[in-house]
Amino acid sequence: MKNSIDSALHDRFTEPVRDALWGHIYLTPELEKITRTAAFVRLHRIAQLGPVSFCYPGATHTRAAHSIGVYHLARRLLSVLCDRGASGWLSFSGIRSALCAALLHDAGHFPYAHSLKELPLLSHEELSGRLILSPEVSSLILGAGGDPAVCAAIVDCGIDAKGDAEILFYRKLLSGCLDPDKLDYLNRDARYCGVPYGAQDIDFILSMLYPHKERGVDIDRRGIPSVEAILFSKYMMYRSVYWHHSVRCATAMVKKPLLAGLIEGCLKPHDLYDLSDAGLFSLMSRMAGEGHRQFEIGLRACNGQFFSLAAEFPFDSRPCTALNGIMTRPFYENQLASALSSESGVAVDENELIIDVPESFSFETDLFIREKNCTFNESTSFFAGKMMDSCVKTLRIVRIFIDRSVYEGRETLISTALERVIDPVLSCPSPI
Repeated sequence: MKNSIDSALHDRFTEPVRDALWGHIYLTPELEKITRTAAFVRLHRIAQLGPVSFCYPGATHTRAAHSIGVYHLARRLLSVLCDRGASGWLSFSGIRSALCAALLHDAGHFPYAHSLKELPLLSHEELSGRLILSPEVSSLILGAGGDPAVCAAIVDCGIDAKGDAEILFYRKLLSGCLDPDKLDYLNRDARYCGVPYGAQDIDFILSMLYPHKERGVDIDRRGIPSVEAILFSKYMMYRSVYWHHSVRCATAMVKKPLLAGLIEGCLKPHDLYDLSDAGLFSLMSRMAGEGHRQFEIGLRACNGQFFSLAAEFPFDSRPCTALNGIMTRPFYENQLASALSSESGVAVDENELIIDVPESFSFETDLFIREKNCTFNESTSFFAGKMMDSCVKTLRIVRIFIDRSVYEGRETLISTALERVIDPVLSCPSPI
């Protein structure tokens, strides 16, 4: 069995890819063929961070580069864990399936970063699973020594793993506090944005990890500072990069017309699958040309012509609960535009105003510390317990953006009027 595991991780990894972050990354010839499929090549045409490049011009790296980086770290992680006992419950086919899953985990990802994430669409994980099971890709996974069904089940947790312990183990590895996805994107995004927050000591982190059949990985107590560094990096990247107010504005400007199109029926969910960034812009241009004027908002965002920030406040400081569901946003935007027009005397159309609400999220802190016999969240770390809740509250800022042509020159008038009408509007019951 040990020889079989060694073979899965080390035999015939002869095809080099030069990566700016990790140096030489080696694939087998069969894995290299997967990177030439249409499903993977599309990722070369999707910028990892979408509109972030308007704020950080160096952030032009792609989802393809990230995916290869995740594969690289997954292989390194599995090598460490197998040397420390995981080989006792893993298989050659399972490991190769997990490597393929790491490489293809974003195969179904939407364009323009996370602009489409909240829309009523299939999740990108489900779309990735479907692509993995497509004839072209599944045949190559089989050739690489993996099982397409296992690979899809690792990526898409909606697929019933039927209690398969090996699949559940790989799922734990690819989604958690120290997963290869997070370790790559924090480092890669920080590198290309030119900010110092995301860099992690990967060699040290891997040396502190130990396999656990049910939990995935446990960490040595000496690795606690590394976990703290990752949590702080994630916090700072969200605060300064991912949820920068201009990035939130661009994302909201693209999301608004797409949601309207889906509600009206002029767009169907399948219209938004398998698109590149350019494909999304082309779709919005075509829709605008067909008379759907709301899509002009999205095109303006793609050209860097952002709305102005008119107001912002913490999510928990106002009656914002109804805004949690994206389907309620058009109603409240309409109500707010009407109330603002009446209060300020400035005509504001619902297509000239956007309410942006970052989705609810959490910091993964359930990593088990071996010597302390407790999870990180239960430890004495500075980031344990309520500290993470405070970080989330600090990040989750509701913002109201207004078309510059309406807002500029009237900033004080509109901001004052907004302050008076926001709470009454948000207190109105939604019809949905």
